[in-house]
Amino acid sequence: MSLKWTDVQDIAIELAECKPETDPRYVNFVDLRQWVVALPEFDDDPQHGGEKVLEAIQTAWIEEAR
Repeated sequence: MSLKWTDVQDIAIELAECKPETDPRYVNFVDLRQWVVALPEFDDDPQHGGEKVLEAIQTAWIEEAR
């Protein structure tokens, strides 16, 4: 399965699984973007990860971490 920026929920699940010690409420967008791009299944243009997409990923990750 390849992940695109639009796969917000799937990206959030992957981040929750690979970074269980991280509280997503305190992650800055620079780190978040790097972590998303570094996911093994991520296959999209890194430049397309704007602030709105990162905010949506962070929100989904917060929900996933509950």
